[in-house]
Amino acid sequence: MGRPKIQKRHVDSYTIKGTTKVVQAGDTVLMRNEESDALPYVGRVEKLWADNRNNVKVDVRWYYRPEESKGGRRQFHGSKELFLSDHIDTQSADTIEGKCTVHTFKSYTKLENVEIDDYFCRFEYKASTGEFSPDRVAVYCKCEMPYNPDDLMVQCEECKDWFHPSCINLSLEQVRKLDHFYCSDCLKEANGDRKPPNGGRDMLVDTKVLLNFTTVYMAVVIFEVL
Repeated sequence: MGRPKIQKRHVDSYTIKGTTKVVQAGDTVLMRNEESDALPYVGRVEKLWADNRNNVKVDVRWYYRPEESKGGRRQFHGSKELFLSDHIDTQSADTIEGKCTVHTFKSYTKLENVEIDDYFCRFEYKASTGEFSPDRVAVYCKCEMPYNPDDLMVQCEECKDWFHPSCINLSLEQVRKLDHFYCSDCLKEANGDRKPPNGGRDMLVDTKVLLNFTTVYMAVVIFEVL
């Protein structure tokens, strides 16, 4: 004799236990990790429903942290970066610990203060294949890496491209003392071989390029070895 079919009853919202926070479809939530010392899981609520015994369930689309992906964490990944995956599970609503906000990359970089429950996502991730979307991403600096919002960068005043101080042999203190910063392409276009207008304290570096994201992922190991 087969098991009785589970009857799913739609639920509009769920109040997180011990709080007044209400969760609805479309919200991003923190979910309890079985390992007590591990970070909570992050997921987007796709649907809320109740079973025959009135237990509330949640269909959740998981966000992966970089270290949980097949490629692993790389130096250009931010500490609050997540990948929206195609991995969907059904969990008990009781495992929801709180709500959080997953910003777009652009919105995250404009935050004046990043709170503990602020995250950002710039890529979608196929868990079964390890593929990312979009497959192209802007890279910056001489190291040709995607932008990590955790790292300080210095901007060319002319073309607005960004560069890591360490990649142009500058300390953070030296960067703070710079009056102006112009990349080599901008200087050559404007004045040829003329010395920088601030007395020689401007750095000459390369401009950004666009690379296929998958290629960047594979090439990072090579960059690190070199």
